[in-house]
Amino acid sequence: MLKGIFLEVKNKFETALGIVRKEKITIDPNDPAAVAEYAKVMKTVREKADLFSESQRIKYTIESRTQDIPDARSYLLALKDIRVKRGLVDELGAEAMMMDALDKVEKELKKPLLRNDKKGMALLEAEFDKVNQKLGIRKEDLPKYEEQLELKIAKAQLEELKKDAVEAMETQKKREEFKDEEMPDVKSLDIRNFI
Repeated sequence: MLKGIFLEVKNKFETALGIVRKEKITIDPNDPAAVAEYAKVMKTVREKADLFSESQRIKYTIESRTQDIPDARSYLLALKDIRVKRGLVDELGAEAMMMDALDKVEKELKKPLLRNDKKGMALLEAEFDKVNQKLGIRKEDLPKYEEQLELKIAKAQLEELKKDAVEAMETQKKREEFKDEEMPDVKSLDIRNFI
């Protein structure tokens, strides 16, 4: 079984590497075109190597960690914990609004809301729809939000690549044989030459 898992990971890695070897990646996190191209390459890698996107990873984490939670309040608290551990920021204050919606539904039901209570969960979903409407979030816009998330991740990864490349070049420059060499611009580096 372990050998099978190792082979699967090895095949995914080789697939990903094969794609990255073919694509020109410009290490410029400040250029929207470079960020978009990098995000496109990473999406191709995920699709060909059968890897999760960030939103799919989050969805999987939520499903696996919350499947045995019986009540809605514990579920929402688990979502908050997952969000915090993943480093996601609730910029809109949606979490507090969702808790307020839950309080309202539980007050109406006069008991804690269980996730298997279809009528109560329908009431909560209706309240969540109101929260989403108040925040200007529409279900049909979810693919757009996912794309924005992928672009943010791509930009962060390019910033990390740039930092690592600059750090490596500065380390090399300290060596005697490279003292007179001029450091190239990170944007001009071709990752394919270093794989």
